[in-house]
Amino acid sequence: MSGFLEALRVQRWDDHRYYHHSRINQALHLVSALSFVVAYVVVFKDPALAALIAWLVAMTSRQAGHLFFEPKGYDHVNHATHEHKEEIKVGYNLQRKIVLLAIWALSPLVFIADPTLFGLITPHATTGELVRHVGWLWFAVGVGGFLFRTIQLFFIRDVETGLVWAAKILTDPFHDIKLYHKAPAHLLHGELIDTDLVHEVEAEAARGAR
Repeated sequence: MSGFLEALRVQRWDDHRYYHHSRINQALHLVSALSFVVAYVVVFKDPALAALIAWLVAMTSRQAGHLFFEPKGYDHVNHATHEHKEEIKVGYNLQRKIVLLAIWALSPLVFIADPTLFGLITPHATTGELVRHVGWLWFAVGVGGFLFRTIQLFFIRDVETGLVWAAKILTDPFHDIKLYHKAPAHLLHGELIDTDLVHEVEAEAARGAR
């Protein structure tokens, strides 16, 4: 169990130090995390509505932070290129995220081709029913993307790495709230890049050198 928790700590730390330099990105992650927590509560009663919240609010704010505000040049803090970070990323790197987001965005078009979703559902009669059908479809896309990468990691890495990543993804909203709840205040003070991160990386490197 201690090995699992240490691997989880490492995955979380690598994600934070490599991909969350921007305070705008961190603030958007806070919005995303709070939205995911709401979706977690709602999913037990209404999975379709939970999926709409998760994809339209939580995922869009989260990925907008990465795509538009996170620096993608040479990372002087971690002494790593953007290409190197993308190559070693355990979960969905930017390229894989773009593919997943494209699947998500284009998936509702299936209802134009076949409103019955290949005979699985009753065709929608109102706009409200169509929205709910899209919510259920997005719920399937989300669960499918999560399970696909978890199982893929079983084969390209090992079972523990896949399980650790799955645990990280499920608990990320709570961990992000802990990490980034002060990001809006930093932005109000004009801090666009997390200067504290430099000290954290230096401290981690010092501990590793001992």
